[in-house]
Amino acid sequence: MKRELVILMRGLLVLVVGSLFSHPATAARDLMVYHGEPIPAEVDAVYARGVAWLVANHQPDGSWGGPRGREPGVVGLAVLALMARGEDPNYGPHSGIIGRSLNFILENMDEATGFIGRTMYNHGFATLALAEAYGVVQDPRLGPALQKAVDLIVSAQERNPTGGWRYLPTRDDADTTITGGILMALLAARNAGITVPDHAIERGMQLITSHQSENGGFGYLSAAGTTPSSSAIGALMIAMTGNNGSAEHRAALQFLDQTWLEGGNHRYYYLYYASQAFFHGDMQLWRRWSAANRAQLISNQLYDGSWGSSGGDAFGTSAALLSLALYYRYLPIYER
Repeated sequence: MKRELVILMRGLLVLVVGSLFSHPATAARDLMVYHGEPIPAEVDAVYARGVAWLVANHQPDGSWGGPRGREPGVVGLAVLALMARGEDPNYGPHSGIIGRSLNFILENMDEATGFIGRTMYNHGFATLALAEAYGVVQDPRLGPALQKAVDLIVSAQERNPTGGWRYLPTRDDADTTITGGILMALLAARNAGITVPDHAIERGMQLITSHQSENGGFGYLSAAGTTPSSSAIGALMIAMTGNNGSAEHRAALQFLDQTWLEGGNHRYYYLYYASQAFFHGDMQLWRRWSAANRAQLISNQLYDGSWGSSGGDAFGTSAALLSLALYYRYLPIYER
């Protein structure tokens, strides 16, 4: 009986907090934001419920509970999910959560090396969060920390003969997923005004393109064994580096369109990247894919507003929300 009461109270808390985050025009059939793209009301409602879960499960130290909820990269994705809906990160209702989470990321940065967390996965997503927060969040520590994180990335690449990145900055091999995540962080940092060498982007993209197979998809460690997640990352990176419309990009989008909402064991990781790949690649494909994605996420969202994932609920919920965040387009990385 006690357990059932706790579950009931948590559900009520999510509903109450969710109402605080609801857009004032949610009752309307469509919501409009500054860019003029209609936002379906059901998207805003489901996003508000996901944000409510993040708020209800936020820890005092700035992290989230459960599996991997204390990983800086997961905390970074959660920060991005909170900022992506356009709330004020300094004075909005979840500004305190954003501030504490950014502080958590900074506290997990090695002062000597600039390495954040224990893997380059963590470093990439945490650096991306710092880049998107820098300039809009009132914290003078963000700029120097972001530059230090970028310097770590560049120095790691200089030691790596492949031109890409792997789990640790000392490795001399590379894979598509980590390299793609690191490149996104570098592009976001450059967009925020941080100095990023051209050759770092160029060498990273050489690694990415070398993993594209003849069918247009991308493999994880080579061009062999194409996967939906690696292919979504590859297609996105081609678009983000200005090669939209190239033969390689068209082939990547065609392959990705055939995989549709498949994600295998990395479903939410795939959704996070696939939404961006379609959005930056072909708006017609994105609208079609996104309609199916939102229908699937609405049906799969749990009663408390979260999405369960093998990577932990904080990761699954943040990645699911970010796959819907293209409707809002407040984050610089979501601008076309």
